[in-house]
Amino acid sequence: MSAGAAALHTEGLSKAFGGFKANTDVSLALPAGARHALIGPNGAGKTTLINLLTGVLAPTSGEVFLGGERITGLPQHERVKRGVTRTFQINTLFHGLTVLESVVLAICERDGRAAVWHRTVASLTKEIEEARVLLRSLRLDADANTLTRNLPYGRQRLVEIALALATRPRILLLDEPAAGIPSAESAELFGVLAALPKDVTILFIEHDMELVFRFAERITVLVAGKVLTDGTPSEIAADPRVREVYLGEAQHA
Repeated sequence: MSAGAAALHTEGLSKAFGGFKANTDVSLALPAGARHALIGPNGAGKTTLINLLTGVLAPTSGEVFLGGERITGLPQHERVKRGVTRTFQINTLFHGLTVLESVVLAICERDGRAAVWHRTVASLTKEIEEARVLLRSLRLDADANTLTRNLPYGRQRLVEIALALATRPRILLLDEPAAGIPSAESAELFGVLAALPKDVTILFIEHDMELVFRFAERITVLVAGKVLTDGTPSEIAADPRVREVYLGEAQHA
């Protein structure tokens, strides 16, 4: 795939903190609708790369492109407006609101109408309907009237993803979405993600290799801030260098 055909791509992206090179010459291309995993040992530079893609950090060198648009110098909020949205390892939710209220608020913020929040939620008919459709797509409709703080942790992670999707992202970046979730719930979460419309391109960081090989269509392996290899799940599983990286990490744990 040519970089020009990618929904998101980087060219020679690097980030140094003083003498420490967190990312070095990372070139990555995600086609539209991709379900792409980013894996690697602890300290490989995975979260730093996500921070470069979202504008949380500025690169030392290299470029980031959204479609054909260079977005390297754009601040985080401008990237969100263009459709680059992320979730974090630690979820941040509106714990005093119900699930439905939280998503309606996120929709209002997206449309620049957060100031109408002083009105009763019941009057926001259009926003409520959009929120309900979104909750149904994530199998959260039964939880619509539940306070987010009262949900099991796995369901809270789904609400966080609902808030991200409320921004209508073109690119959804997920930093360990299954962290802290029991295995049965994490499989459900990834099943929901895999079923999202293909107009949403997904890049996710995940340590659970079973989830990665089950749901990713393509995998990039980072080691010491550099791309070790990139390929399909079967290619990655058969690569002796990848096995050596993870075996080495297990031996030193």
